[in-house]
Amino acid sequence: MLTRFVHSGPVRLWTQHLGHPTDPTILLVMGTATQGIGWPDELMRTLADNGRHVIRFDHRDTGRSDTVDFTTHPYTLADMAADTTAVLDGHAIPAAHIAGISLGATIGQWLAVHHAARVHTLTTIAASPMGNNPGPAWTRALTGQPAAPDELPPPTARFLNHLTASAQTPRTTHQQRIDADVQTWRVLNGDTLPFDEPAARQFVEHSYTRATDLTAATNHDRAGRHWDDNRRAPLSAITAPTLVLHGSADPLFPQHTAKPWQHRSRQPD
Repeated sequence: MLTRFVHSGPVRLWTQHLGHPTDPTILLVMGTATQGIGWPDELMRTLADNGRHVIRFDHRDTGRSDTVDFTTHPYTLADMAADTTAVLDGHAIPAAHIAGISLGATIGQWLAVHHAARVHTLTTIAASPMGNNPGPAWTRALTGQPAAPDELPPPTARFLNHLTASAQTPRTTHQQRIDADVQTWRVLNGDTLPFDEPAARQFVEHSYTRATDLTAATNHDRAGRHWDDNRRAPLSAITAPTLVLHGSADPLFPQHTAKPWQHRSRQPD
């Protein structure tokens, strides 16, 4: 794999690519506070072996990309989307097949709505609509209130309990921090599929060795709390062929349980 640093304005971003640049490009966009190496090497090689040019990258405030002083230079989802197009520009790619997970999928939705020419196809994994503000639902769930009938469901009780417990978990030593992060991945894994703890631990440890500032990644949550009309734009504006992949037992974004004929759209037409 070849490493290249590109610039999004003053922010330098770490990227890595594999495959021939003349092949169709797949840009892999990782989720909140997670480094680009969250996309496994094996996936990169499989895609490249099947005639694809594959790019992964570290978001700002993660891994080997630059960190930002969020207090003096706050940023939003739109800025992270601009980082994503800067990665394409840095590799001289006019448009790509965008595959994103969680926050990365939200960024993919934003690009497909506002920069459609850059998106050949969109694959959104383990995400909610970019116009859905989960804050009120989370607040109601954390305070024991019933969910509102017109909102998407909050995370599972186990995940919310983990948030409360995690806030009180000691993180004074390197090992305690590693263990706490592995536990978070365990909860996010859910209970339906086996949890590969050795792989998760190796990923967390590798991420720690690559990070310029581990605490900077929390800025993604702060950026995600910014809401504007660009995020509320209807997803019906997306013209790129789109594949939605979602786990039937996702603990962070549980599926809506209404029957098909009871479903109410969460996005304006």
